[in-house]
Amino acid sequence: MQNGMHTDRERCVRAVQSKDARFDGWFFTAVLTTGIYCRPSCPVVPPKPENMTFHPSAAACQQAGFRACKRCRPDTSPGSPEWNQRADLVARAMRLIADGVVDRDGVPGLAARLGYSSRQVERQLLAELGAGPLALARAQRAQTARLLIETTALPMAEIAFAAGFSSIRTFNDTVREVYALSPSELRTRIPKRSATPRTRATPGNPETSPAPGAISLRLPFRTPLNPDNLFGHLAATAVPGVEEWRDGAYRRTLRLPYGHGIVALTPQPDHIACRLVLGDLRDLPVAISRCRRMLDLDADPVAVDDQLRTDPVLAPLVDKAPGRRVPRTVDEAEFAVRAVLGQQVSTAASRTHAARLVIAHGEPVDDPEGGLTHLFPAPQALAALSPESLAMPRTRRTTFTTLVRHLADGTLHLGAESDWQETRARLLSLPGFGPWTVDVVAMRALGDPDAFLPTDLGIRRAARELGLPSTPAALTARAAAWRPWRAYAVQYLWATDSHPINFLPV
Repeated sequence: MQNGMHTDRERCVRAVQSKDARFDGWFFTAVLTTGIYCRPSCPVVPPKPENMTFHPSAAACQQAGFRACKRCRPDTSPGSPEWNQRADLVARAMRLIADGVVDRDGVPGLAARLGYSSRQVERQLLAELGAGPLALARAQRAQTARLLIETTALPMAEIAFAAGFSSIRTFNDTVREVYALSPSELRTRIPKRSATPRTRATPGNPETSPAPGAISLRLPFRTPLNPDNLFGHLAATAVPGVEEWRDGAYRRTLRLPYGHGIVALTPQPDHIACRLVLGDLRDLPVAISRCRRMLDLDADPVAVDDQLRTDPVLAPLVDKAPGRRVPRTVDEAEFAVRAVLGQQVSTAASRTHAARLVIAHGEPVDDPEGGLTHLFPAPQALAALSPESLAMPRTRRTTFTTLVRHLADGTLHLGAESDWQETRARLLSLPGFGPWTVDVVAMRALGDPDAFLPTDLGIRRAARELGLPSTPAALTARAAAWRPWRAYAVQYLWATDSHPINFLPV
């Protein structure tokens, strides 16, 4: 699939008529006779082709005057894979909008983060998505509002504030316009909560909310999804106090724009169960966005696996366990620091180094439900520590202190707005940053789906066992056929080993 799919009318019609869920999030169907818009997999009888129009975003449908279908909930589709596999202006803007930048800093703040004028950003988003940054942010606010209406008993005024609306009137008008129901009517459609609350299980709807202040929801994804390496990697590398595997869930603390939070993520056959406890409800859309990004839930696994299967060596690995995702991060700066701590040491040693920093410099949090104790230290806190207090070789100490200084003073940015190639060059210019460290940061923090690790010991070992070239140059040449999905090839190659990162914890 490619950018601008909504312009391929014949292909869109076929997807709608076959109710193909793989296309959810790639485009939206607006029905002229009913005035509603749907996801391609909507369960209702498909409209006649002459009554369908196609749009690249939910915001574009709303701009054109269509309201969301009550059956298929198009606002809860997985996000378009485009925004996580591209690094151009539009993709970077979409990642920032999902991270709540427009609500916090306005369009000028979005443009400043991207290094463009507001007019340039507006023009490019309109050209590709049929909606500008304000309309895209408004669609996200509407989705957040609906989620809070359906998953909490909060008063509507608090929901309006938490979802980012400037007034109760704007909140009411937007919800009614998008969903053809008032906020109170939306809430009355939800089954009454019992002592153990449970609601109808649809993507984005709550499952259970057993604890006060907790919000429980489903995170949808495109199938297939293999959770083994995804959750196995996060659990095996978990930093004590910040992350843990407990009762079948990966749990961790979150540093968010308005406060902190704790999330529990549990793999299920057709969704990821997500349970959030937030200090400030305004952080809900950002927390969801960052968790989706960490778990690579907006990927298109069929496109990835089809490409990798063209290599006869990789094909059996893909067929054995299709749908592997790239485990990423909720905090790019945190991951870069941890990558440095992990240079030339074992997974266990890296966790030990990180845990010491957490205890000494992390912000304490209260977790009555588990063993989480701290937020991972912010770059500013790490930049203030004494280099002599770091139990690591002198050269790595220099690498560490240089990195955190650049992160703390803002001369190095690793956020959703990062230009991948420019950031790679910046990282390579830092002392102690060789190809392995840069590529692992590119793969897991920046989200580059084509990042590759030809010098990684696990990759070279897998290459030798599979009969692939094992020298970095020769393996890189062979891996050209895997582009633009080499980061996913890394997951399949790593999975040939018996390391704990490849197995779902018991």
